[in-house]
Amino acid sequence: PTRCASLFQMSGSQPQVGRGVPCLRCRGLCTGFEPHSWRKICKSCKCSQEEHSLSSELEDDRKIGRLLSDSKYSTLTARLKGGDGVRIYKRNRMIVTNPNISGKDPTFDTITYEWAPPGLAQKLAMQYMELIPKELQPVAGTDGAFHRRRRLARQLPLYDQDPAQCRGLAEGEQKLMEEFVKKYKAEALGVGEVALPGQGGGGKEEEKPQDKSIDPGRAPESPNGALESAPAAGHYRCETCEQPVPGDCPVVYADRAGYSRQWHPACFVCCRCAEPLVDLIYFWKSGAAWCGRHFCESLRPRCAGCDEIIFSEDYQQVEGLAWHKKHFACLECETLLTGKPFALANTSLLCTTCSQSRV
Repeated sequence: PTRCASLFQMSGSQPQVGRGVPCLRCRGLCTGFEPHSWRKICKSCKCSQEEHSLSSELEDDRKIGRLLSDSKYSTLTARLKGGDGVRIYKRNRMIVTNPNISGKDPTFDTITYEWAPPGLAQKLAMQYMELIPKELQPVAGTDGAFHRRRRLARQLPLYDQDPAQCRGLAEGEQKLMEEFVKKYKAEALGVGEVALPGQGGGGKEEEKPQDKSIDPGRAPESPNGALESAPAAGHYRCETCEQPVPGDCPVVYADRAGYSRQWHPACFVCCRCAEPLVDLIYFWKSGAAWCGRHFCESLRPRCAGCDEIIFSEDYQQVEGLAWHKKHFACLECETLLTGKPFALANTSLLCTTCSQSRV
C-alpha cells in the first residue's frame, strides 16, 4: 500500500539558514556560507546561494505557497494552523511500503518521495515516477531529492516574486514589480496536471476538441492523426519529442496550453534551459512552457551582479548581459566600474588590477 500525505510538519533536520552552511560544490574548501550584502553568493568561496542549500523544506513550501496563493492554483495551498496567516504549499509526499518476503520474517522497505503529483491514484503516481530518469526521482535522501531542491532555488527564486527580498529595487520600483508579479500570476503561471492520454482536464469530453484543434504551425501531426485509424490513443503525441504516447502511460497536461497538447513526464521541460520543470510549475508564453527564471528574463533583463530582475530603464549592458548601475562592480574588490576599464570573465566583472592578479 502507498500513503500520500501533504506535508505540514516543520523539518527539524535542516541546517540553520545563513552563515556557516557548508558549500556543496567546494566540499570542505569553503569555510561555510558568508553572506554578501547584495550578491546572491558566498563571500568566502564566491559560489551561489544554491550551492550552499540554504533554505529549509518549510521555507521552500512557504515560497511555493506564496507563489500559488493569489492565483487560480490556490487550492494547492493551505493556511498553517497557528501560523501567521501565510498560505503554505500543500506539497504531496508519497510514502511507498513494499513487503520484502525473502527472509523468514517479512520486513518492509519504505520509500518516501519528497514530492508526487497531487490527486492521483497510487498506481498512476508510481507510473509517473518510473517515467522520469531515476536520478531525478525525488526520493528522500537521494540525489534526486537534492536536485529537486536545487531546481526550486534556481527556477523559482524568491526575489522574482517578493519585492521585500530584492536589494536592487530603487525608490518607486516596488509598484512596478508588484504589477509584474500580479500579471504573470494571472496570465502565465501554471501547474501541470498528470493524467492518462485523453483524460486531462476532467476526462473524456476533452477528446472531441482534440481532433479539431490542430495547430496550423504543427502540420506533421495532422496527417498522422487523420490517417491513423488506430485505437483512440493512437493520435496522442508528445508536444516536445513528437513521439506517440501509449494510451496506458500517464502524460502531463498544461491547462494554459489547452488539453489537445500533452507531454511525456520526462519531456515537460523549460523551452529555454531544457531543465525539468520543478513540481510541474510552468509559465506559458509564445506557445511553450518556461521555468520561472527564464520566463521573467524573457520579459525584463536580469542583473548579472545581484541576479534580480531589473525594473529601471537605466541600466548597464555589456555583451548581452545587464547590470543595475549600482551593481556594475568588480567581483573581487567591489570597485564601481562605470566608465572604467574592466575584464569580463564568464559573467564576472573584474577591474584591470584584479583581473591581472587572477592570471
